[in-house]
Amino acid sequence: MVFEWIEQYWDALVLMTAEMAPYLLLGFFIAGILRVFVPRSLYTKHLAKPGMKSVMKAAALGVPLPLCSCGVIPTTVGLRREGASHGACTSFLIATPQTGVDSIAATYSLMGLPFAIVRPLAALFTAIFGGWLVNKYTNKDEAVEDKDSSISECAHVKAEETGLLQKVKEAFDYAFVEMMEDVGKWLVVGLLIAALITVAVPNEWLAALHDYKLLNMLIVLAIAIPMYVCATGSIPIAVSLMAKGLTPGAGLVLLMAGPAVNSASMLVIGKVFGKRTLWLYLLSIIIGAMLFGLGIDYLLPEEWFAVKSGITEAACHEEGISLFSYLCTALLLVLLVRALWPWKHHHHHHHGEELTAECTIIYNVEGMNCNHCAANVEKAIASVPGVEHVEVSLHEGTARVTGSPSTDDVQKAVESIGFKIKS
Repeated sequence: MVFEWIEQYWDALVLMTAEMAPYLLLGFFIAGILRVFVPRSLYTKHLAKPGMKSVMKAAALGVPLPLCSCGVIPTTVGLRREGASHGACTSFLIATPQTGVDSIAATYSLMGLPFAIVRPLAALFTAIFGGWLVNKYTNKDEAVEDKDSSISECAHVKAEETGLLQKVKEAFDYAFVEMMEDVGKWLVVGLLIAALITVAVPNEWLAALHDYKLLNMLIVLAIAIPMYVCATGSIPIAVSLMAKGLTPGAGLVLLMAGPAVNSASMLVIGKVFGKRTLWLYLLSIIIGAMLFGLGIDYLLPEEWFAVKSGITEAACHEEGISLFSYLCTALLLVLLVRALWPWKHHHHHHHGEELTAECTIIYNVEGMNCNHCAANVEKAIASVPGVEHVEVSLHEGTARVTGSPSTDDVQKAVESIGFKIKS
């Protein structure tokens, strides 16, 4: 009995991984191209003016970007300091973690075209709604102060000064090294949980609640809000729950609320952007997720949003997996192992120079969860007067600073983007 259960679990895990692998690799590659070839000045140029136009542009720009809920916060702080409006920043905060080109491609692979269309549309309109609420109901003094604007886009300037081959190399490095480090752990966790749900949760448990659509969504919200799951990692979990009887609308609620809202990001948003902005942020996501979820359940044909045919049955047989999918799965596993290798230490170097022991201070930084976090911490510290070189280690949670900066200034710079220096 135990061996049969293990075999079913393994088959379910292999099937979902093989289904997602080709689309994940494609999505990561497109994300790398966007990162390197689209200058950051494009974002600040279109987000600076107050009003709904900048809010809508922020939502449209945020939907394809593959940033998680922790990485998007310091990025948004940087945009705010470079002139983006408060409403546009909130819109960007809402839209970006819910989707990305990688998660949209993976959504199509496991959930079909209707879900792959509705998911980014829901993120887009929810972000616009949240930006409108912030423009209408927040005070100007809640906005992030426009200081320390020297936190620059040095990585993008560097990319613009390099040749095409170097840019392509940077795109591959970002797609298959940095993104794998950021997303890989949560993708693996999502797949493991999804396979467990597939083989361990009896069908009748959620099937009994299928007709109580609003209750489905409230249960999912209660689970999703404190939980951390990335936009890609939430997909196999939603698929497995839907295969057990969760309504498609509740599945969409999980896809929206899970990546965009978690206890850590809520604390940082409240601290950096103000409590009123935090409440409007939460309100817009909850209302948007519920409205789109109810629209799917009551207004659209349920068969459009049925989980991909054969997912549940094939979980016990590994049927229908092509050689190409197996090859993509093998490549994905190699990249994941490389990214998650426990003894590997990846460092960011400022100005590409080695640090010396003389006049070097090591700071312990709390709250860094991805390479975007580490890069933003590096930029923030590099902007402090007296700093000569910076080296940030995501895996060690440290920042090695050479120079003669004020410790208070370093602490303020790090805290201003939502992180904390441990004493």
